[in-house]
Amino acid sequence: MMRAIALVLIMCAATGARAGDYQSSPPRQPAVDQDWGQWLGPYRAGIVAKMGEDFGEQYIYAAKNAALPAPAAGEQRVVFIGDSITDRWDLAAFFPGKPYVNRGIGGQVTPQMLVRFHADVVALKPRAVVILAGVNDLHGVLQVESDAQIVANYRAMAEIAQANGIEPIFTLILPLNNYTPNAAGMLAERSPQLIAWLNAWLMAFCRERGYGLIDYGTVLRDGNGLLKAEYTADGIHPNDAAYAAMAEVAERVIEAVLDGRK
Repeated sequence: MMRAIALVLIMCAATGARAGDYQSSPPRQPAVDQDWGQWLGPYRAGIVAKMGEDFGEQYIYAAKNAALPAPAAGEQRVVFIGDSITDRWDLAAFFPGKPYVNRGIGGQVTPQMLVRFHADVVALKPRAVVILAGVNDLHGVLQVESDAQIVANYRAMAEIAQANGIEPIFTLILPLNNYTPNAAGMLAERSPQLIAWLNAWLMAFCRERGYGLIDYGTVLRDGNGLLKAEYTADGIHPNDAAYAAMAEVAERVIEAVLDGRK
């Protein structure tokens, strides 16, 4: 009997027939059909196809996580989670001798980081986590989100960290620029006004909760309030000179948090 009921339900789902008229959720909305262009189109298609199998892309660091030993006694492990700005940062070179673990994935948005937070942060048992996220959310190429959804993801990551004895350290979204041809659309695609709003929200949130806060803008911003031309080739990604300046800022905040001076 139960097998027959299950078969009917499967057939209803497959054909679109309804077992009843009641549905608690509003109807699904169709995706926005948008031409993402010659480069972003194929890039998006490849990532979105894999996201259907593994939304958080947890497979990327699965082997490294399995191979990473538990922190040694007294080790002050810190995990950096983020998008390509974190992914491209050679932590071993810029923080020599520090037990810092890079878990950045290029192109990711905050809901993806939230999905993989347990696997790529909590399971590694760090003392602290540095969270740099949000600039890809504003672009909308992978996920369309409101500012309320972005800050909800910030809150969720902080709460998961704290519940597991991990100190959350947030990073303000970095300044951008549109100084070169390949950066021409950078400010149009990622609203400076919304970046300012999210950064203001993060500052207030960290102050209220007593979390560490890193502001790389103090060393990266030029007189126009944009990312210094000498620090990037594309208007968004830091180069090695920028990472060197960022490392000094990050280290001061991380040390203060680990020493209880936040």
